[in-house]
Amino acid sequence: MTSDNEQPVNNNTLNQNPALMNWKKNTALFITGQAITLFGSMVVQYAILWHITLETKSGTMMTLFTIAGFLPMFLISPFGGVWADRFNRKLLINISDGVIAFVSLAIAILWMMGHTNYGILLVCAAIRALGQGVQNPAVGAVIPQIVPVDQLTKVNGIQTSVQSFCALAAPMVSAALMSFVSFQHIFLLDVVTAAVGMSVLIFFVKVPSLEKMKNDQKEVGYFHDLLAGMRYIRNHGFVLRLVIFMVIFMVFLAPLALLTPLQVVRNFGDEVWRLSTMEVFFSAGMIAGGVLIAAWGGFKNRMFTVAFGCLLTGLTAIALGITPNFAAYVAIIGISGITVPFTNTPVMVMLQSTVEQEFMGRVLSVFTMISSSMMPLAMLLFGPVADTVNINTILIVTGIGIIFMSASLLMSTTLRRVGRSGTAVSVEG
Repeated sequence: MTSDNEQPVNNNTLNQNPALMNWKKNTALFITGQAITLFGSMVVQYAILWHITLETKSGTMMTLFTIAGFLPMFLISPFGGVWADRFNRKLLINISDGVIAFVSLAIAILWMMGHTNYGILLVCAAIRALGQGVQNPAVGAVIPQIVPVDQLTKVNGIQTSVQSFCALAAPMVSAALMSFVSFQHIFLLDVVTAAVGMSVLIFFVKVPSLEKMKNDQKEVGYFHDLLAGMRYIRNHGFVLRLVIFMVIFMVFLAPLALLTPLQVVRNFGDEVWRLSTMEVFFSAGMIAGGVLIAAWGGFKNRMFTVAFGCLLTGLTAIALGITPNFAAYVAIIGISGITVPFTNTPVMVMLQSTVEQEFMGRVLSVFTMISSSMMPLAMLLFGPVADTVNINTILIVTGIGIIFMSASLLMSTTLRRVGRSGTAVSVEG
């Protein structure tokens, strides 16, 4: 299941592979193609989110939307990780984009036919989440294949900035489209951008295949690979501890990530421009954070950078809970955006530089599972609670929890050691 322009790579000498000779051009094309598809998807995602938020103003409905958008990703991610370690990652990415685009087209047609209800939007969110659950491990696993190890921090920082620029433009475009274009026509943008992004990946990006997995995939079954990945994580000191941290961190992060649009509507007004302004400032902050981490590289010990990002995230969550002025609120949202690359980029680089390529897809799928499951599970609590308890209070409490998480990172000898050395911890460690 490999394409003609792929060439086998030796996992132990990946950085000496000739495919990396033009890695800058190859990586730029890959990031550009993914950014195009991401932009269309984000415009549609904002349109759906705001449509539900503005029409219902319900924390319970937000919870249902969150579950529909994340839980399917959790269910498919284990298989997505195995597929990313077995098959052509380019093909997996394009299949996922194609499915998401097809669903957008189907929703547009159904809406035009008069089938307008929230159930259709929830089904749309669920199917899109399935596509993302397959795509995310493949995308994350491609980066260390086409980028030299010593350039991973810079490339991940640049990728974060590009994605953040999409996130900056998407809410403005979505808000404009919601003002001038019927809701169903917004979905068509996703179809066009997916077609362009898929073409870039198919015709211009070269990704070396993994010879070992290509030979082994016929000898063992899916569940064997899945269990092997689970054992790898369980016995890998660094990865296991990072998984535990991410589980707890994502629970505390859920209100900041998912309840702030509802907080804006309740505290400041239900105008679309307020929601778009909030998203624009957050995305601008992420762009700035991505540029900073790409240029600076973070602390010498990457785990210190993660802890610093967590500390700032906790402080901004508390600040959002006590700020009565909308201008100050969006400024704080911008600062919270800056903190995201300070946490995500060093975590991804440490994974990409320590996990063997034959396990990369499965390990990254576990982190996709965490992000897709912990937030909706947390929203089962925070969503209904937000209908009875002030969201300001929820943000203050969870912000304090995130600050404690920042301190806990520095207490782990294993995490500090990997953060300092950038090399793998023994699987027995």
